[in-house]
Amino acid sequence: MRGVDWPRVLRALERRTLIAGGAIALAALALLWILSGFWGPGGAAAQSKRGNGRGDVAVEVATATKKRVPLQSEALGTVTPMASVAIKSRVDTEIVGVHFNDGAYVNKGDLLFTLDSRLLEAQLREKQGTLARDSASLAGAERDMKRYSELFAKGATTQTNLDNATTQTNVLRAQTAADQSAIDELEVQISYCTIRAPISGRVSMAAVKVGNLVRAADQTPLATIIQSAPVYVSFGVPQRYLPDLREAIGASTATVEASIPGDKRKASGQVSMIENTVDPATGTVTVRATMPNADQILWPGSLVSVKLTYRMEEAIAVPTAAVQYGQSGPFVFVVKDRTAMVQPVTVERTVEGESVITKGLNGGEAVVITGHLLLSNGSRVTVRQPKAGA
Repeated sequence: MRGVDWPRVLRALERRTLIAGGAIALAALALLWILSGFWGPGGAAAQSKRGNGRGDVAVEVATATKKRVPLQSEALGTVTPMASVAIKSRVDTEIVGVHFNDGAYVNKGDLLFTLDSRLLEAQLREKQGTLARDSASLAGAERDMKRYSELFAKGATTQTNLDNATTQTNVLRAQTAADQSAIDELEVQISYCTIRAPISGRVSMAAVKVGNLVRAADQTPLATIIQSAPVYVSFGVPQRYLPDLREAIGASTATVEASIPGDKRKASGQVSMIENTVDPATGTVTVRATMPNADQILWPGSLVSVKLTYRMEEAIAVPTAAVQYGQSGPFVFVVKDRTAMVQPVTVERTVEGESVITKGLNGGEAVVITGHLLLSNGSRVTVRQPKAGA
């Protein structure tokens, strides 16, 4: 190509190549410096390997303990009252008194409502007067019947007169019985005008106040009382636990703890009922526990966390932090003679931060709970004390 200054072009390319090569060389030197600081005698990797300065990995350990651990399952449950009563009027009248505070706890027999009973009391007095009149007439008829009986025995009167006296006496006797029945009915209706709590429990808000008219046909209750102690807790248990549950109920070892989320307090109780069928859609069976709830921790209708304990049994337990998982399944690092060895284990379940081991440990082994990331099978270790606050 004409007009091109080839010597000048070559010199420019040569300068660019030198500059690029220098930059690469500087980057390589910087990388070597960083790696020498990390892997060198004072580097982080060396310090990690040395642990205490002798090449060991510093770990914390715990002892695999053979002890009694609970067989448990957890579920979500619902608190339901044992008894709930809707308070309704049984007469058509007016409310003249409300004797409780909305939401208060009431005892069985406490006065709740007073209804107007003046009309019924007037009707009662009327029936009582009718009864007194008919009773007097009955007494006179009985005297006449007695007199006619004596006269008939002497032949001084006819059979017809005696029969009429007897009939009159029977009619009046029936009338007095009807009068007494009417009086009893009115007394019962008057008793309906004083409404008392049929059970002990917590009462709802009053649906009506003084001055409202109420009827026996009203569908809306005046108030509702819910028994809050004891209560039921209903929850589902997987069917695989059904044999254990039935055995625990037979041995009276099935206990339940329930707590409302966010509340540290717990309520205890006993399993009282198992539903007679397993729900095929969920594979669970409904269980109901009776909770004394003396402190009223559980509130009817609330959702609670339930822990069901079937029994206590002997087992090997280690902290859950000791169990690691690999391609072949769970394992722990067992420390013996300052050497960490991989030990495959079988974990049956986890209970309150501990894993129950059914195979792989015999109890008494020291297992690593921290420092796993720096370990491999056969690593030398140094046991250190747990950090404060750990």
